[in-house]
Amino acid sequence: MVLLQLPLYNEKYVVARLLDAVAALDYPRDRLRVQVLDDSSDDTVQVVADRVALHAAGLDIRHVRRPERTGFKAGALAYGLAQEPDAEFVAILDADFVPQPDFLRRLVPHFYSAPRVGFVQGRWDHLNRADSLLTRAQALNIDAYYAIEQEARSAIGTVMSFNGTGGMWRVSAIHEAGGWQSDTLTEDLDLSYRAQLKGWRGVFAPDVVTPGELPPQIEAYKHQQRRWATGSNQVLLKLLLPVLRSNMSLPRKALAVLHLSQYLPHPVMLLMLLLAPGLLMSGAHKQLILAPLTLFAVVQPSLHLIAQVRLHPRTWARQILAFPVVMVLGIGMLWNNTRAAFAAVDSWRKRRELEFVRTPKFADGRSWARRAYALPVNAQTWVELALAAYAGVACWMAYRLNAQPTVWLATYGVALGSVGMWSLFDQWRMRLGRSVDTARSAQSV
Repeated sequence: MVLLQLPLYNEKYVVARLLDAVAALDYPRDRLRVQVLDDSSDDTVQVVADRVALHAAGLDIRHVRRPERTGFKAGALAYGLAQEPDAEFVAILDADFVPQPDFLRRLVPHFYSAPRVGFVQGRWDHLNRADSLLTRAQALNIDAYYAIEQEARSAIGTVMSFNGTGGMWRVSAIHEAGGWQSDTLTEDLDLSYRAQLKGWRGVFAPDVVTPGELPPQIEAYKHQQRRWATGSNQVLLKLLLPVLRSNMSLPRKALAVLHLSQYLPHPVMLLMLLLAPGLLMSGAHKQLILAPLTLFAVVQPSLHLIAQVRLHPRTWARQILAFPVVMVLGIGMLWNNTRAAFAAVDSWRKRRELEFVRTPKFADGRSWARRAYALPVNAQTWVELALAAYAGVACWMAYRLNAQPTVWLATYGVALGSVGMWSLFDQWRMRLGRSVDTARSAQSV
């Protein structure tokens, strides 16, 4: 018996597409139940009700509405699971993903590939990869993560993460690990670590590919990255000691700690930037030996290149052209993700839950600027532009001193400035799109 959970909140543009794809799944109908865990507060509720009624004749599908949105996504998953005590496996799909008909049939056999498999994670693909430079860069990052990191972690049997969608859990593993918990913003990472600390194993299934929507707006991408970074840091604070005290081997512990620390470089990068002018004025920069560090510059492009050759052997050269944008986003997110680190520490210190801010989805990525969920620019954009100016001044100082950090500081300035200006450009697109819509409405009247 498989329970398929579809947690969603205000997804009116993409939910019909998801439900139509779920209705086309070829899993035996007498062993499949579908829960649409709908916490929406807009007209998504009616879209879901209509679609559920359309497909109810041939599918055991239920529209589940909670009294209140307690615990956000983790709370919704736990609420739905409690209503289906006889389910052996539970698969999860976010609203913007579109499963292939054999999605469930391909996942289930992986649970019998090794002892105590607690969850199986499929690979993400991308519905809107080609829409813009932003979506192309995101696709490169996610492809590298799945084609190299997830596959390697699964192959060597070290701790890996469930990624929240496009995968399946053994229900007994969820219960033994303590169930879904909402004290972090990455409930998927949290549960997968707790399950593996209990002796369960995660498996990566590269043959199960489910495409989803990449955020087409830079502000939406920032929201997504900030939530992921905050949640990852929260899990680090929550589970660091349990990992260190566990009976895992020392190499496995080291890999787990590095994995949970993946967003910590951003605060370090910000500190390096802020200290740069002082180091330059004091002459301390003369003691820096940066040349050997350039060897590390080949690591990231090599990972992306290998991933694209593996996943897209015929078009890899065209895909890899977006790599400079990957670099811009990687550095340009340093303020965004440093804020996330501060938020994680503050929530852990005060023992309070943070709000789960969903990433808006638009279905038609090219026209996102005219859609209801588009996000306005916030004050943090001006901080990014101020840091870009700060990096520019530091770069000028380094240039005048003929110092080694000149190129490094210039890269920081360009990346931060690009991300900040990108947000302002997107805001202009939103205003332009809405003014055009207003003019058309006036003409039709």
